[in-house]
Amino acid sequence: MRKTFQMIFVLTFVGLISGAALAFIYRYANPLIIENQKNETEQAIFKIFPDGKSYNTKTVKGEDLFTVKDKDNASLGYAFLAEGYGYQGTISIMAGIKLDLETLVGIEILESQETPGLGQEITQDKFKSQFKGLKTSPEITYTKDKKS
Repeated sequence: MRKTFQMIFVLTFVGLISGAALAFIYRYANPLIIENQKNETEQAIFKIFPDGKSYNTKTVKGEDLFTVKDKDNASLGYAFLAEGYGYQGTISIMAGIKLDLETLVGIEILESQETPGLGQEITQDKFKSQFKGLKTSPEITYTKDKKS
C-alpha cells in the first residue's frame, strides 16, 4: 500500500511540475509565435505584391482579408489565407488576387509538411509561377493526371 501511495505521489508531483513548466514556456513563447506568424504573413503579402507598401486587414465571414496598397495608398489587390490537405498534412498558402476578383496575382506557401523531394516542389518558384495571371472564372479545377 505504501509503495502504491508513493508511486501516485511521485507521478502527481512530476505531472504538476511538467504542467507548470509547460504553462510557463507557453506564456513566454506564445507572443513570439504570434509575432513570427504576423511577420511571415507580411512577407508573403509583399512577395505576392512586390509594389505593396502597406495593407489593411478586414475580417469577412471569420476570415482575414488583406487589402494591399502601394506607396500612393492606391489599392493593388487582395490577399487571403487558404488551407488544403496535402499528402502528409495541411498546406497553408497566401493567395493574392487583383481588384477585379478574377485574376490571381500569385501564391506563397506558408506551411507545408510534404515529403522532401517531390512534395517540397510546391515551395519552388517554378511551381508557384503557374498560378500568376490565372483566371478564377470559369472555376479553377485540378487534375491528378496532368503534369504541372
